[in-house]
Amino acid sequence: MANTGVERRLTAIMAADVVGYSRLVEADETSTLTSLKDLRQDVVEPLLAQHRGRLVKLMGDGLIAEFGSVVSAVACAAAIQTRLGKTQQRVAPERRIVLRIGINLGDVVVEGDDLLGDGVNVAARLEQACPPGGVLIAGAAYDQLPGKLDIGFTDAGELRLKNIARPMRTYRMEVEGASATGTAAGPLTERPAVAVLPFDNMGGDPGQDYFSDGITEDIITELSRFRELMVIARNSSFSFRGRSTDVREIGRTLGAGYLVEGSVRRAGPRVRITAQLVDARSGAHLWAERYDRALEDVFAIQEEIAQSIVATVAQRVIQDSEVAARRRPPGDVRVYDLFLQGNRLIDAFTPEEQARAQVLLKQAIQLDPGFARAYTTLAWFHLNRSVDTAVGVPRDRDEDRAVALRLAEQALTLDPNDSRVHSTLGYMYLMWRDFDRAEPHMDLALGMNPNDALIQMIWAWVQSCVGQPERALPAAGVALRLHPGHPNWYKYFLAHIQFQRGRYEEAADLLARITQDTPARHPRYMAWRAAACGHLGRIEEARRCAETFVEGVRSCWAGDPAAGPKEYVDWFVDVTYLRRGEDIERLREGLRLAGLPA
Repeated sequence: MANTGVERRLTAIMAADVVGYSRLVEADETSTLTSLKDLRQDVVEPLLAQHRGRLVKLMGDGLIAEFGSVVSAVACAAAIQTRLGKTQQRVAPERRIVLRIGINLGDVVVEGDDLLGDGVNVAARLEQACPPGGVLIAGAAYDQLPGKLDIGFTDAGELRLKNIARPMRTYRMEVEGASATGTAAGPLTERPAVAVLPFDNMGGDPGQDYFSDGITEDIITELSRFRELMVIARNSSFSFRGRSTDVREIGRTLGAGYLVEGSVRRAGPRVRITAQLVDARSGAHLWAERYDRALEDVFAIQEEIAQSIVATVAQRVIQDSEVAARRRPPGDVRVYDLFLQGNRLIDAFTPEEQARAQVLLKQAIQLDPGFARAYTTLAWFHLNRSVDTAVGVPRDRDEDRAVALRLAEQALTLDPNDSRVHSTLGYMYLMWRDFDRAEPHMDLALGMNPNDALIQMIWAWVQSCVGQPERALPAAGVALRLHPGHPNWYKYFLAHIQFQRGRYEEAADLLARITQDTPARHPRYMAWRAAACGHLGRIEEARRCAETFVEGVRSCWAGDPAAGPKEYVDWFVDVTYLRRGEDIERLREGLRLAGLPA
């Protein structure tokens, strides 16, 4: 083989950087630079020497180092995070230096003292995807570790790293004493931990274990898509197969607050699957369900049932965690608890609850400036306020709408592997009628977590807006199935889709049901209903809806004071976010039939 003259080697690469570096420098440049210098001299460089690592290069707020073995790289990363967590306890939370570290085992190109190539790029992307205060390692590196270090790991699932085409299997290190703010009490962004125990094969035939194991593995994999949860790795939870152990003891052993367990029984052409969610601390059963299916396509059934179990379990765990967060003593402040409470209040559209949500989310960001999900939820707060207070205000003069977009974009820079980050940003782009950017982010979000009912429904609405309602309808159906207790706006989006399909009766009936109690509070809904009834020839009903729309918009209009019904209609058509001219014209025709100046 010809010698290319390029020197290559297989090596373990560690990439690290400072979370919120720009914010720290802006607040106090001199103190920050001094602290970073002390960090390198007192912590990083001694530990690199101890673990036989080589500092490849410094990059302002970060570094690249290489090691002759993965074991040395991982041991060094754990030592750095643990020591940093302890030394930063004496520093005010807003001034603490917090690192995130990525580790990869890969082939690199050697240029003098520098290292280049895909192996280095993957380590850097892992570092960017890592939670503050944590260590994220590639699957190839993890495979070198079993039995060699007394360090725990959690399966972080397959991540799509920025500019890396292939999905990357990843694992999070359980770092003792390190956290997003460097406290020893555990991470402030600590999420609820869930373990899925192997489902019992009740049929008695060991040859059918593959089916019960397949259900279990699918649930573990799909639950891992929810960034709100920490899911215990398969190898850990499967160690309890066949053992009669109290669920509370299992929870303590695995470090899980919640357990999913169940059974599979196949009898002739049918299969029965039971599943239940258990609070591992009390042993209480939080949810149970039984699924009976015809066994025509075993793998389709496996996928459908796993998805239903996963969606329900995720919702119940998150809801239970939010209730627990509200019960915590006032002094026990955690970022994740603040986020959960703010996130719940965002869906309650009263001014008082929205204001409380804003306070909670800002507190979360102050405690952990790297927590992307807090930024996305705060983006929704500003969008909600825009919807309530900026009716008729031109888009380019709507400050809340602009802030919402900026927050969503900021969240993407913090965590490009969070499906809710992409769905929020996609929605915000839609609100600016930036369809070319909205669609790719929604596609990414759906690919990352098809079990998330919210993402399914928003993806469906975007498809409807861009003129593909036939693609939208199945996704909307999935969303409704995954979230039986869905809020009314799910039906509004479904009505939008049905109108786009030309199914005006279904659209009108849906809108009638969700507006029957408070029609004046929903002028947009009433306009769609008026247009649907106009196309159906239900003119009297259409005109009543149109009148309610005009009165509703007039009562909250914040645009040109001289505006009237024509301007109200133009505003409404603009905020329907329809991309195609023919769809806009069809909507206007329905409004004209309802007697509006469209």
